[in-house]
Amino acid sequence: MSIDKQIAVARTLLHEALELQIAGNLLAAEQRFRMVIEHGYRVADVLPILAGMLAQRGALDEAIEQWDALLALEPNRPVAFHEKALILDRLGRRDEAIACLEISCRLNAADAVAANNLAVMLSNAGRKREALAYFQRALALQPGNVHVQHQIRRLSADQVPFWHIPMLNDVRRNRAFEAAIIAALDKVGPHARVLDIGAGSGLLSMMAARAGAQSVVACEAVPIIADMAQQIVAENGYADRVTIHDKLSTQLSVGAELEEPADILVSEILSSDLLTENVLETFEDAHARLLKPDAIVIPRAASAVGCLVESNVLNDYVYVDQVSGFDLSRFGAFAAQKLPIHGTMTDWRRLSSDVELLRIDLTAREHPSGLSVVSVPVLADGVATGVVQWMHVDLADGVTFDNHPDGYTDGGWLQILHNFPKPIQVRAGQTLDLAVGHDRITLILQPLEIASSAALAQVA
Repeated sequence: MSIDKQIAVARTLLHEALELQIAGNLLAAEQRFRMVIEHGYRVADVLPILAGMLAQRGALDEAIEQWDALLALEPNRPVAFHEKALILDRLGRRDEAIACLEISCRLNAADAVAANNLAVMLSNAGRKREALAYFQRALALQPGNVHVQHQIRRLSADQVPFWHIPMLNDVRRNRAFEAAIIAALDKVGPHARVLDIGAGSGLLSMMAARAGAQSVVACEAVPIIADMAQQIVAENGYADRVTIHDKLSTQLSVGAELEEPADILVSEILSSDLLTENVLETFEDAHARLLKPDAIVIPRAASAVGCLVESNVLNDYVYVDQVSGFDLSRFGAFAAQKLPIHGTMTDWRRLSSDVELLRIDLTAREHPSGLSVVSVPVLADGVATGVVQWMHVDLADGVTFDNHPDGYTDGGWLQILHNFPKPIQVRAGQTLDLAVGHDRITLILQPLEIASSAALAQVA
């Protein structure tokens, strides 16, 4: 058969294939498309059509073979990498899919759809920072795209805990920290080198610069927050004195990010129950590697304070008993050990006065875990649900801050209910002994009448 006749046959087959595809006879169309490829006619045009049909009917591995065949002919075809990536993702081969989409985006930087799809895959893979960058690229290519704008806002919010905004708007907290920073710089002088751990928006770093500090090194572990903090610092005119590093403080070192050990440490990484943001490990590491021996530490101590409470409302969150005629009390073993609450908005009744439960000296070099006994005098009859706990923070001489539930209605810190394993009947005049301590990352609080024999031995 002559070449001209072969081409004529291939053209006819292609025409038939397209007609069958339009008519919905996909299997017959697929056969014709394969025959066109066998004739070697317009292969680079037909392979994408065949790959799409195969993917549509679920023949995903075969579809990938067709895209690979196209890439063998045209190695720099961005659509082939894009479509192959979508199929790989359907097959659960996420890493390969991401790699293909990265190539597609590199070959065609103006493809907003590919950038968006890559951002979604990266987000699903937990690679939030990279995902955000590709969503931003997609938005730059399609300004005003509501879906992409939504994803950028959602992804940003996912990486920035909700409490940052109310914390920044906490005037009393801000004033206390600034007063302590000013006092420290007055003592050391403007030559003082300041280290800010957990910089957040850069607020405390800028307070130090405004108070006269010439050198402030800050670190922030969440990349998107660190990037924003550096922008905020620059906009406020302190970029020449404040440097934000996108890393943990344990990744800083003297001679690299810090020219020499810091004279002043300021850090606001306290959580509502004091310890869950790795406060102890962070401060110990800073003392060991990043601070001068006589460095001023802000805050210098933090205490957990609390009182016994009774609350039917809170009981329904931490205990279960009879439900629809069934005994479900055993399920209470799965209740959270602590429950964030808002002291002024939650219905609970005080059964004791305020008691200091635990004090952490943040100027100390080591903080071993341990337990001690705290005896709580009972002031009123009732059924104790647990202990409502808040913080008292010692920042400097005469400068303190607390989120006492009776007088703290704004800010990022809530109070914490440390619920007992089961309610305890108490009477005025009695004393309830609690085992109180920490395991270096969380507070431990449990009534001794329920504590295990091992725990009793530790606190004896």
